[in-house]
Amino acid sequence: MSTHIGAAPGDIAPVVLMPGDPLRAKWIAETFLDDAKCYHEVRGMYGYTGTWHGQRVSVQGSGMGQPSLAIYVNELFTDYDVQSVIRVGSCGALTEKVAIRDVVLASGACTDSSMNRLRFGGLDYAPVADFGLLSRAYAAAQATDGVTAHVGLIMSSDSFYSPRPELMTPMTDHGVLAVEMEASALYTLAAAYDRKALVVCTVSDHIVTGEQTTSAEREQTFDAMVHIALTAALGA
Repeated sequence: MSTHIGAAPGDIAPVVLMPGDPLRAKWIAETFLDDAKCYHEVRGMYGYTGTWHGQRVSVQGSGMGQPSLAIYVNELFTDYDVQSVIRVGSCGALTEKVAIRDVVLASGACTDSSMNRLRFGGLDYAPVADFGLLSRAYAAAQATDGVTAHVGLIMSSDSFYSPRPELMTPMTDHGVLAVEMEASALYTLAAAYDRKALVVCTVSDHIVTGEQTTSAEREQTFDAMVHIALTAALGA
């Protein structure tokens, strides 16, 4: 048993969907999985394992931000031999090219965090998605009615309430589509452990237009991205 995940060996499937919100993990398990069982409630960060179209899959909350996600991803990779992690979360659109409730598939992640600078001695590492997961997710999104999907860069910020919002301007000028708080750490850890990772986000709020979804919608209605993530990871 690991330090923060209270699961026994074998409780967690090789494929894990990872929302930030633990209540979204609960909703995904109850909505999408058959025979879902809760393996973890430590610190209220719920984890479940069940089946989807007969294949085992787990759903594990990560909490908000790269430090919190890194704790759970490190333990999933080292203590439970997880092979693939797909983040299913929310993001804020940084450009009018992306609309509220669109799906963003993050091909790579920029960041203002110091985590990778510390890891790489000040060099700028470019964390990217697993190409196989990304290509299958895009195909799944294209085949899903009513879904507009975008593939591109995302920004992983350490600050939800940024004291320097103007710093996003050069990012958008260079093609960054949206901002969230976890992708860079996930992609870096997947590379470090030779595992697979993908970030699939639904646009929950729009930095440019001011539009936003409710907390209930963010918790319970982003079903398209979950279907896309499961299809990319397991096929169906």
